[in-house]
Amino acid sequence: MARTTMYTQFIALPTELVWGVLADPTRWPEWNPGVTSVRLHGPVAVGTTGDYLPRGRVYETMHGRTAPPFVLSTLVPGRELSIEQPEPVGRMRMTWTLTPRDGGTEITQALTFSGPSAAVARAVVGSLLEHDARVCFARLAQLAGLEPAKTALTAVIAGGTGALGKHIAADLTCRGHRVTILTRRRDPGLPFNQVEWDGKSVGNWVAALRNPGPTAIINLAGKLVDCRPSKRNVDQLRSSRVDSTRALVDAAAILDHPIDYWVQASTTAIWSDAGETRCTETTPLPVGLPQMTGVAEPWERAFDGANAAHSTILRTSIVLDPQAPALKRLGQLTKAGLGGRVGPGDQWFSWIHVEDWLAIVRAALGLDPQVTLPDGILVAATDFPVRNRELMAALRRHLHRPAAPPTPTAILKVGAVFLRTDPALGLTGRHATSEVLRESNFTFRYPTLDEALTDLLPR
Repeated sequence: MARTTMYTQFIALPTELVWGVLADPTRWPEWNPGVTSVRLHGPVAVGTTGDYLPRGRVYETMHGRTAPPFVLSTLVPGRELSIEQPEPVGRMRMTWTLTPRDGGTEITQALTFSGPSAAVARAVVGSLLEHDARVCFARLAQLAGLEPAKTALTAVIAGGTGALGKHIAADLTCRGHRVTILTRRRDPGLPFNQVEWDGKSVGNWVAALRNPGPTAIINLAGKLVDCRPSKRNVDQLRSSRVDSTRALVDAAAILDHPIDYWVQASTTAIWSDAGETRCTETTPLPVGLPQMTGVAEPWERAFDGANAAHSTILRTSIVLDPQAPALKRLGQLTKAGLGGRVGPGDQWFSWIHVEDWLAIVRAALGLDPQVTLPDGILVAATDFPVRNRELMAALRRHLHRPAAPPTPTAILKVGAVFLRTDPALGLTGRHATSEVLRESNFTFRYPTLDEALTDLLPR
């Protein structure tokens, strides 16, 4: 059975410029590091064959010795290009489609595997070709000649090497804005300006906040929550967020002018396990500071008094993204036959599609002329949270898996020890939605879970 995954990104360039790079398959390695080399056996035309090598010593050796040539199967100038690669007892088809849009071009990448080997080929080859797809599009845009205008926004992103950080860095780059990432260690594989900082104190990196045009801070810095809930880990969850926020606030305080826009990350887990409470921007925090409240409340408090003309505290729910840990782990469990409800199954699961999260961030940065968001707390979650049993049923349906027995609470707690994660991530939840987004006429592109999973999972 053929299954297809798709990635789409807007690029602020005319279609002919994007096509100028895309239409030369030998340039594929320049913008997708999952590919080492491409060699064509003739001109760029339908029917021409060629060879490509996926990155990695083992993959290069195996593919180079055993794989037959690919063929250019579709070529519509300025519009569409496809290659088809025979796989052992199967086939891979990669298609790129360009669609003119106001102010630029929308690029869509579709990767299809078919035949008995499809699952294995997708896990091995697909994981290479689709890794950080949005970052690949940013490289493509730069190769096609995209440069920020003098009046473009400069976005300084703390935590920009994380999953969401790379998403917003690549999205803003593709839209013609400047991006600077604050990082403890430079990643030479990222196509963004990077400045080192320690995440704790003001240093030379403050120069990144001084720019001729409008400047934004997007603070996403912090240790991943997918860890054992030991005292040491909880302390690190808190300090990694509070220290970095205070450093940014202190740095902004010494500037001659306020930061134009500041998006300060937070989490809907600030309400801890909220049970049946309907949480919105004005819902009080729980008393007693349970674990995640004890992390998120001081995180938000560290932002008090920030020198910013416009600021948003973004309480983000679970972001659904094919390469993010949450959806990957849930998908793996479902495919392994463990797709039943977790624990009681009635715990709420608040979520948002990554494309809608990006749209909210752009609106908070003043980049959406159709949506004006007020300053203050903002919940990034759809209007349709689901219970855990509904979540798992939807995953089984989209992944074509039969009904599965529930995972008892005791089993989950034992499994969490071996996976070095926190069982509370699966056993607790909250019904979180945004009154602010509704009042601001924000429109979700993927409002329901079925719509989101249809887009995110192979189909």
